[in-house]
Amino acid sequence: MPNLSILILAAGKGVRMKSALPKVLHPIGGVPMVERVCRTVDGLKPSHVCVIVGHGGERVAEAVKARWPKAKFFTQKVLNGSGGAVKQALSWLKSQKGDVVVTCGDAPLLQTQSLANLRKLHHKEGNAATVLSADVEKPFGYGRIVREEDGSLEKIVEELDATQAERQIHEINTGTYCFNVAALVRALPRITSKNAKNEFYLTDVIEILKGDGARVGAVVCDDPNEALGINNRFDLARAEAALKARTLASLMAAGVTIIDPASTYVSEMAHVGTDTVLWPQTYLLGNTRIGSNCQIGPWAHITDCVIENNVTFKASFAESSVIRREAKVGPYSRVRPKSDVGPRVHLGNFSEVKATVLGEGSKVNHLSYLGDAKVGKNVNIGAGTITCNYDGIQKFPTIIQDHAFIGSNVNLIAPVQLGAHSVIGAGSSISQDVPAWALAVERTGVVVKKEWAKKKFKNKK
Repeated sequence: MPNLSILILAAGKGVRMKSALPKVLHPIGGVPMVERVCRTVDGLKPSHVCVIVGHGGERVAEAVKARWPKAKFFTQKVLNGSGGAVKQALSWLKSQKGDVVVTCGDAPLLQTQSLANLRKLHHKEGNAATVLSADVEKPFGYGRIVREEDGSLEKIVEELDATQAERQIHEINTGTYCFNVAALVRALPRITSKNAKNEFYLTDVIEILKGDGARVGAVVCDDPNEALGINNRFDLARAEAALKARTLASLMAAGVTIIDPASTYVSEMAHVGTDTVLWPQTYLLGNTRIGSNCQIGPWAHITDCVIENNVTFKASFAESSVIRREAKVGPYSRVRPKSDVGPRVHLGNFSEVKATVLGEGSKVNHLSYLGDAKVGKNVNIGAGTITCNYDGIQKFPTIIQDHAFIGSNVNLIAPVQLGAHSVIGAGSSISQDVPAWALAVERTGVVVKKEWAKKKFKNKK
């Protein structure tokens, strides 16, 4: 196929969003809309990219440059329609060759495969322009695709300019097109604003090209949700729901059990292995990777983690960490970033780890905090154990070697190292290294003062 360029229209103010944030920077699935569109069109491997910006243009440009540092930008100072937006890039278009795909920065559900199908039909039919359309149940507000009796494309008519009969059409314009660049450059200066909104419609290019004897066409996308443009917070919620449904359907088709899809959220970037069960109120965010035969949830919140096979994770939080095979986390645990929860580890009730390695078979079952610690294999961490790792200026490490036994309510004052098989007595505060096989106990004597409480509370009834 010939050279391909991309033109993204992202100049809208998004007044109905009622937000200081430019509309195309509002996230869907945790990713700004315009970044999603960039990711989608990037799948076509374009040679050049141009973006029309307007309100908040500098912020929008910054988001685009994160993927395409060499992208070209033009500003649409007067918002006078899609045709007016494309006119801003006319000088750039004149320097391009081959095809240009024009799409919108507020169409976050568009898929790369649909764009590939659009371009494939464009060349198969030898079209000067091809429109990506969608068959929707409620077409109100969208431009309608009007076809000839033989099924070929006649024109696109906007809602306000449509006849009553045309408004009954359910095939609508998604706002995405593939043009022969030279044909678009010839037709673009000829569009006018003689319509109900006094705007320049890019759709008028279709009629102009057809009037010149050029071929035009339209291809229907598989998922009508791809046509969803975002104009307000309600549209934002609809898009979020549609993206979630698409992602969960893909997982279930691949062998993942989702007990209650309505209460389960999975990032489209996440991966879940076969025979894993996702229980209600489970959230898998970011680039999370979960293995096979896991039980995740209920009430699980996992972000950017790697979880190996046969892990149980209940009612807990984890972020930017690794949880290895056959580990059991929860209920009510927190795995903070840079932690490595080893094979067959038990991390339980109200326990927290941060930047900590837990060796195979170790147990941290109750009310404990381990920060900046390296824990060996088969270590028992008693209830209420904490590492005192921060002195107000910097963090210090705690090292606990294999088979150590830490009693309940122990303070480990870092930096400190506990040898293999060492035993720390309950209630101790340990501030010096303990050798292997040693017992360390730090307790003051018990002081009992008889009748003391009577004196303290003598005036209390």
